[in-house]
Amino acid sequence: MITNDASHPIAVLGAGSWGTALAIHLSRAGHDVLLWGNEPEHIQQLIEQRSNQQFLPDVAFPEKLQLTADLEQALAFPAWILIAIPSHAYRAFLRSNAHLFADDIGIAWASKGLEQGTGKLIHQVVTEELSNRHKLAVMSGPTFAKEVAVNLPTAITVASESNEFAEQLSGFLHSGRFRVYRSSDMIGVELGGSIKNVLAIAAGAADGLGFGANTRAALITRGLAEMMRLGEAMGGHKETFMGLAGMGDLILTCTDNQSRNRRTGLLIAQGKTLEQVHEEIGQAIEGLKTAREVHELAKKHNVDLPICEQVYRVLYEDYPINEAVHTLLSRASSQETI
Repeated sequence: MITNDASHPIAVLGAGSWGTALAIHLSRAGHDVLLWGNEPEHIQQLIEQRSNQQFLPDVAFPEKLQLTADLEQALAFPAWILIAIPSHAYRAFLRSNAHLFADDIGIAWASKGLEQGTGKLIHQVVTEELSNRHKLAVMSGPTFAKEVAVNLPTAITVASESNEFAEQLSGFLHSGRFRVYRSSDMIGVELGGSIKNVLAIAAGAADGLGFGANTRAALITRGLAEMMRLGEAMGGHKETFMGLAGMGDLILTCTDNQSRNRRTGLLIAQGKTLEQVHEEIGQAIEGLKTAREVHELAKKHNVDLPICEQVYRVLYEDYPINEAVHTLLSRASSQETI
């Protein structure tokens, strides 16, 4: 049974916008939280300012939120661990620090994306690097860090193969304006949170080209169909993609400019290079890396993903964005299927 008191705080790993927002939420809900970041100067700044002005300006830290740049301290006696580092960094991080994770500790993560070069889901990476000694869970859904940090109403999905662990995490997270739904479909929840970033780039590009609301609605709907096709081929459940971690997150990232992936599409439509996009966004853009992995997964599982395919071609094959649009629009009429 996981516990939470001053001697066993929740360890949140990753002091970016999302990790900080979740640490704020958990501590605001009355839990002791120790937030770790890998940059000592940044952590010292957070300690002094009692806020994360870089990512969440003007949101004060609750009293129960403490900080450290010492990973060994963060992992010494945690109640459980919540990881919120970029998805591409998981394997290297876990491989370097596996000896610090207690054998029986529960581990959850709030990162979204696929491993570069393998297309593996995060739970697969965690299992390979930490073995099967831990109870694992993923949390995902339509969530912007800023809105969680300022306590706006939010709903997420927590998925775990352990119903006991999912219930325990729900008990910690479900508070006030933060509602938690449980699932056993880790594959579906992780894939939904990954593929939606690729589709958000497409939606941003469409809006950047001035295609309007009709196009956006069609793109989201057909994008959801692509998500479901690949998800089912990989073992996810269709109903998962109709929920918060699928359709909910897809709608959010495709329609609001708080989404870094949507803003990426807007910038690409303006003719910006990927280097310029990275410079302007200033944070990790998971959809750029995920587009390549989704392309390979579609080939591996023989699944047709026309929207994701055109995003990949524009990003990695220098395919003109107007030609990509023409390719999509010139596809033969067909029966609407999922």
